[in-house]
Amino acid sequence: MKTVSSYRLIPVLALCFICVQYNSAQTLGKPEPAPNPNIGSTNAWELACATASFNEFFVNFTWNPPLVASDNIFILELSDSNGNFDAPRELDRASDMNTDFDFDFSFSLDTDIQGDNYRFRVRSTNPAMTSPESDAFEMYYIGFNQRIQISQDGNGTIPPNGQLDICDGSTVLLVAHNVPSPETYSYIWYKSGTILAETSSTLTVSESGMYFMEIDYGPNCTNSANTISNEITITLNSPQGLTITPPSSTSLCATESTTLTANISDANYFYTWFNGTTAVAGPSLGLDNYVVDGSVSGFEGDYTVQIESAGICTEQSDPVSITGAGDFTVSLDTDTNLVLLPGQSQNLSVSTSAVSPSFEWFMNDTPITGETNNTLTVTQAAVYRVAVTENGGACTLPPKTSENITVVLPDSFELVVDYTDAYTDCMLGPVRLSVQSITAIDPNGNRLDVTATLRNDFTYQWLNDGNAVAGRTSDEIQLNDATENGAYTLDAELDAFTMTSNALNVRLNANAAITVVSSSSVICDGITPELSTTTTLSGADFAWLLNGSSISTTDETLTVTQSGTYELRISADGCPIVSNEIVIVDFDDTALQLDTETDLVFPEGESQTVNASGADSYEWFDQGNSLLSSTSSITLSEEGEYLLLARVGECQISRVLTVAFRDNFDIPNVITANGDGINDLWVIPNTYSRNDEVSVIIYNEQGEEIVNEQGYQNNWPASSTSFTRKNQIFYYKIRNANSTLRQGTITVIR
Repeated sequence: MKTVSSYRLIPVLALCFICVQYNSAQTLGKPEPAPNPNIGSTNAWELACATASFNEFFVNFTWNPPLVASDNIFILELSDSNGNFDAPRELDRASDMNTDFDFDFSFSLDTDIQGDNYRFRVRSTNPAMTSPESDAFEMYYIGFNQRIQISQDGNGTIPPNGQLDICDGSTVLLVAHNVPSPETYSYIWYKSGTILAETSSTLTVSESGMYFMEIDYGPNCTNSANTISNEITITLNSPQGLTITPPSSTSLCATESTTLTANISDANYFYTWFNGTTAVAGPSLGLDNYVVDGSVSGFEGDYTVQIESAGICTEQSDPVSITGAGDFTVSLDTDTNLVLLPGQSQNLSVSTSAVSPSFEWFMNDTPITGETNNTLTVTQAAVYRVAVTENGGACTLPPKTSENITVVLPDSFELVVDYTDAYTDCMLGPVRLSVQSITAIDPNGNRLDVTATLRNDFTYQWLNDGNAVAGRTSDEIQLNDATENGAYTLDAELDAFTMTSNALNVRLNANAAITVVSSSSVICDGITPELSTTTTLSGADFAWLLNGSSISTTDETLTVTQSGTYELRISADGCPIVSNEIVIVDFDDTALQLDTETDLVFPEGESQTVNASGADSYEWFDQGNSLLSSTSSITLSEEGEYLLLARVGECQISRVLTVAFRDNFDIPNVITANGDGINDLWVIPNTYSRNDEVSVIIYNEQGEEIVNEQGYQNNWPASSTSFTRKNQIFYYKIRNANSTLRQGTITVIR
């Protein structure tokens, strides 16, 4: 072999070139506003005032090589309105600019962007780097850009001439009433041109002045939005002491009336009269009185009057209460719908608060002769009512008539039963069924609900599939489990009437327990778990489930071939009964751990001990399949391949270890690529070669990368490689994931 010691020369300047060219990192520039090419702009924007019709902005970004990774993504991010990037907002991303060192991002403003101190930054993903933050910018999305309308309490009515008079000591609420989602924005309120502290869409005013407002879109965008509202001038005036002159009477009969009069009378004032909160008259000019009529239903109440006009404050009086005199009540003590069974009678009665009342009963609108008491016994089907007259008290009042009572002689009854509780097929019990309604049907087909009056008068018998259920004779039945499933009806009887209800199907889940067991919980070579149950499956409607889906098999014992969650489902009376879950997993061979790499390199004449853990038993074999050890460790001193067979439970794991002796030569810096088969290739020690965790990188004299391999195979240069000079210099680096292990030069002599 040729000696190369005389050629171990390392050009210092060349090594420095490598340090500068390949140890430097990318530099990300600070993002800057850029012109909008879509509108022909040549000037970069200074602030962003976006609207629905214009919302496109550009940011320029530059960066310096070396190149980023091919899968890198540049991401443009926006801070919050205070310039903080605690939760940045993504505006744009670029995955195709990894060789373009100067390009523009484009973005639009979200509708909630409102502030004066937004900043940008750019983040790259591979390598993970972040640019400097941009300058602060005023940025607003102008969601509303019309003239704002303000009114009192937001009622939508702007006062005449924008003038609003209020009483001294009171307040008025001004509200922007035409801005959708007004809470979205911040506002500027003005009082006679002076900015106020309030920033919401409402303002409580207690002082005289001219008030208006606009949406706050920042120092520059606000004017372009043109949202300045109408003006409302508030004038404080002293109250005049408005009251209602006490009327001659505050308790009225139905034939009486009384006049309420305001103590202030002015033909130029608008008067509004209220009963409680309901306006009953006005607003009308000069309406300083109001007549309360006792014959009008609902006249009773607390009456007030309000005055308003230009130059006075809006003022409302204290209330005056007007009540009804001598009124009385009439109420029936009997349900308004009654059923009269053949040969029976029904008693009707009425209660009243009238003083010295008299009574007159009617049947089908015809007075019943001689029936003048508060009770009436009826034996005929008809419509009945009673008129009550008050014969004493403060007022002479007309008679009051009760509501009608319909008494029917039934031709038949209809019985309806229903589920008392929420019910679905195959639910777990209990479930209750009960009478929902009983309807009487007269000979003319008229229907009358008599559930409340006759429910307890019937005798009952529940039936299941047409068979009487022993002991179930009330108007309700409770069913507890699947043994009581069936179609239920209810027979009812009253005197000569019998009826059968509608049918209700009840299908409860049997809720039986099914237990599935498995011969193993893992799948590995030679191990296939089997699932079985002690429940008899012969003749049953059953299915095995894997991860909730049915498996196409009719086997009563299931052989498992893939991992997942298994269940057994049996159908009983159309309802599913589901077993416990059995989780089967693929065997995890990472349970076996070695305290060394599987490729061992050490000097010839030495040895290395390998320790295994995590298994139940161990067997070590050499290349000739001879058993070397049955313990968890082995000491290796010879080159070759070794096999470890370990068992965890019933599963076997194998590991192959390779032993090689470490090369004693150093990394050569000279090769003679002349094709004579001697020193033609750059061969490095096996500490670095054929190692997938070590990268070998070779550069030419221009700093261009010509080799970059993990697990270098000692195969450079290839026979087809051409060289421009006889003694050409190359540069190399040998790296692992964290650092540079070796670097230097290679001189190729031809």
